[in-house]
Amino acid sequence: MRNTVLIPTYRRPQDLSRCLLALQKQTKPVDQVIVVVRDTDTETWQFLAQYTTHNLPLHTVKVAEPGVVAALNAGLAVVEGDIVSITDDDAAPHSDWLERIAAHFICDSCIGGLGGRDWVHHGSKLEDESRPLVGRLQWFGRVIGNHHLGVGEPREVDILKGVNMSFRTQAIGQMRFDERMRGTGAQVHFEMAFTLALKRAGWKIIYDPNVAVDHYPAQRFDEDQRNNFNEIAFINLVHNETLALLEHLPFIRRIVFLFWAVFVGTSDSLGLVQWLRFLPSQGQLAGKKLLASWRGRWQGYKQFVIRNS
Repeated sequence: MRNTVLIPTYRRPQDLSRCLLALQKQTKPVDQVIVVVRDTDTETWQFLAQYTTHNLPLHTVKVAEPGVVAALNAGLAVVEGDIVSITDDDAAPHSDWLERIAAHFICDSCIGGLGGRDWVHHGSKLEDESRPLVGRLQWFGRVIGNHHLGVGEPREVDILKGVNMSFRTQAIGQMRFDERMRGTGAQVHFEMAFTLALKRAGWKIIYDPNVAVDHYPAQRFDEDQRNNFNEIAFINLVHNETLALLEHLPFIRRIVFLFWAVFVGTSDSLGLVQWLRFLPSQGQLAGKKLLASWRGRWQGYKQFVIRNS
């Protein structure tokens, strides 16, 4: 099976260099590497102009619109492989990454999507905890991630993580990442909408922690600065999650999810219960997060209604 690796990048040439070096060391040679670069990203264009490919079949795609969704959709338009494997510029796939990916897709023709663990590095510190429950959507709408902590045997999941996910091109067909996802960079939860849609279409989504990449979370150049609160980024995150889940859940579960989200929520998307939980330690910040969460829920709901009215 021919494999394509798709990498969206923005202003992180040193990270991209490490990622491309890891692809050169694969035990199964890559057939096509697509790097999608913003038209205004002079740093990356300068790096690529001087880059020695070392027999890496490297193709560049230019995109004018900001955000990971536009970048990935531009890349998908020129994919030639039977499998497309997506990773971030700040990740470095393990040497057997493509070999393990191909083995899964060859062994089971019902697999449409495959993901694995991203080993997160914070400087010299490695996140090495373990969680058996990964990538699941609970019946009332709570999402359990833990892709960076997963252990155990390969198993079916509901959701993959953007830094380490692969798809059978026959399965995705003309599917594209949802352009309604908000944000000008990371567009958090964009992969949730895509993998849930693939699952609705009847394809298996598999998580295997041995299909691994090293992940070195790098600086973002948009409103989403990871662990620092930004109201716009917070609203966008909750909007994207809400829209993806409302599109996926059946009617009764949709209603349950909305009530649960508003009155309970999670540490990332607060409801009343979570606000009370964080109020003693975060004070006014907890209130800002609650209001941003509710705005995101409402805006995601309105977007869903517009699409389905």
